[in-house]
Amino acid sequence: MEVFSDLSEELNYNLPDFPLYVRKGALNHFDKYAAACHWHPDLEFILVLDGEMEYFVNGEIVLIERGNGIFVNSKRMHYGFSTNKLDCTFIVVAVHPSLLGINTHVGKVYWDEKFGSNTEDYIMITSQSTWGKDILHSLHRIYEEMNSTPCNPLRLLSLATSLCADVGDHIQRVPGQINDDQSWIAVWKMTGYIHHHFDLRVTLNDIATAGSVCRSRCCELFGTYIGQTPNTYLVRYRIQKSSEMLVGTNRSISEIAMNCGFQSASYFSSVFRNETGLTPQNYRKKSRTPSHSI
Repeated sequence: MEVFSDLSEELNYNLPDFPLYVRKGALNHFDKYAAACHWHPDLEFILVLDGEMEYFVNGEIVLIERGNGIFVNSKRMHYGFSTNKLDCTFIVVAVHPSLLGINTHVGKVYWDEKFGSNTEDYIMITSQSTWGKDILHSLHRIYEEMNSTPCNPLRLLSLATSLCADVGDHIQRVPGQINDDQSWIAVWKMTGYIHHHFDLRVTLNDIATAGSVCRSRCCELFGTYIGQTPNTYLVRYRIQKSSEMLVGTNRSISEIAMNCGFQSASYFSSVFRNETGLTPQNYRKKSRTPSHSI
């Protein structure tokens, strides 16, 4: 299903032309302590450093406690959140298939066998097993290496491929997995459309058309597979993107509003405050203080 990869969430990789994403994050940086539901071709690993996190993967919700983690397979809808709005700090590592040699025949065969649509959506990672303990340790090492000065790209590549090989040894095949079903394809297309057009005027008709479904089917699919209405998903995605711009750029509130699809700065401020409890200005100020840095 590579045809849909251009509709997925685009990750901001740490190094140019090296598709490995390694960051430390906190749930309090997201609207209502919930990241936007998304998918990408990358394999994703989460390690909870402090607190705990609820995690949604393809319709299932699991709890990741401190010191434990999760592996999320390629092209699965997922996001982390806290129902009780309690903070959680974590390390996230995402490995693009190109780093694992998917462009070669042997690499593609291995990828399809281990990380294709007929394999498990996720694996919980704990220190109860030797291999789980090794993966958790590797996540720490990758984060440390990425943030060393200078970092060693060969060591990063070695750690990332070893990480994926370790989880590949323990992933199970699940024949008839749902994520190659037409419903999931429609969801991928519709969320992908939002990811790429959130800065424009987007209607329910636009979203439904992207998934080749009617408006009522569109709403039904979002409710079943994401747990949100299409409009709620769109608004929260815009809020997430505007939050990133508020923290990571010096753009004006008006510019950010327009770049995230809001009709005016005043409307943006009203929606942002309703969603986060803070005005955009206060969110920017709060997020840039040392106590709230990632």
